[in-house]
Amino acid sequence: MFKLGLIINPYAGIGGALALKGSDGNAIRQQALALGAEKKANDKTRLALELILAIKHKVHFYLASGEMGEDLIKEMGFAYSLVYQIEETQTESIDTEATAQALLQQQVDLILFVGGDGTARNVCNLIAESIPVLGIPAGCKIHSGVFAVTPQAAGRVLDKVIKGEIVSVSQAEVMDIDEDLFRQGKVNAKHFGEMQVPTELEYIQAVKMGGKESDEMVLADISAHVIELMEEYPRHIFVMGSGSTVDYIMQDLQLTNTLLGVDLLQGQKLIASDVTSRQLLQAIQGKNCKLVITLIGGQGHIIGRGNQQLSPEFLTLLGKENILLVATKTKLLGLQGRPLIVDSGDRLVNHNLAGLITVTTGYRDQVLYPVTDFN
Repeated sequence: MFKLGLIINPYAGIGGALALKGSDGNAIRQQALALGAEKKANDKTRLALELILAIKHKVHFYLASGEMGEDLIKEMGFAYSLVYQIEETQTESIDTEATAQALLQQQVDLILFVGGDGTARNVCNLIAESIPVLGIPAGCKIHSGVFAVTPQAAGRVLDKVIKGEIVSVSQAEVMDIDEDLFRQGKVNAKHFGEMQVPTELEYIQAVKMGGKESDEMVLADISAHVIELMEEYPRHIFVMGSGSTVDYIMQDLQLTNTLLGVDLLQGQKLIASDVTSRQLLQAIQGKNCKLVITLIGGQGHIIGRGNQQLSPEFLTLLGKENILLVATKTKLLGLQGRPLIVDSGDRLVNHNLAGLITVTTGYRDQVLYPVTDFN
């Protein structure tokens, strides 16, 4: 019987769709809930665990009560033991660390945790390299190398581990950023330790590469191409995603940009800044629009990392044909042949976005590149 530890941060990612740039701290969580945020960490966990239902007789879970694990595992019919009882309705980092401590004492074979970089830090504080871990990405910030690329990818890794197909592990970095600086448009990522992860590189993400693009001429060419499209479609709403490549376009237009948010343009003028997912849906109703996004350097994510405002509902209305993906060829080459990744939280949307996509790499210079959803 495989002893699988489980830690779910039920509040992971609730600030993403509301442009709150994170979910650390009681005040931010209360603000997000007051604004109607949905807790999706358990749904993402379900996506992963559905892939091991066929071998559930081989697994015994060790977990915390309520939304931190017990509710979902009981519903899905897995065998489990309760190792930590939540005392308060709203869970905190202390609950994550207490559960990790209990799992350490149980000597589980692997710890599956669900959250973002903050949750990874909490787990690392107690576990370090003593027990292999695997993260299901559910947070707003996911810079660390201990996460699977999608929840489904985590499920595939689990399936292999439980069946004994993967026996080796490797070290992976735990990174996190300062949320207060993040909300000011500054990314300050720090190394907080290392943990052991199952070695199945197709499914485990790389540590995010920081820094701005250095090739000014290439960025200028990309910007000129996008601005030409804006001139061609003056009535379209252009949804400008996050990232330094998109930021360059906004600077070229001499417009104030939300580096780590989503802004709306029409006729090359700024009509809304740092919009939430709900505001975005309202703004595009009955309108033609195009989405300008880039990829995360080193990882390859185009949807689901730092742009949770781009909800499945929005992406369905938008259509793949209206996505304008921009990136330098250097950034694409940095992926070393790995596909781009979509992780919208909706299987059908992920499926519809998968396949080849056109990437604008210069002025009227485009390449085709594969996108996977790991469903």
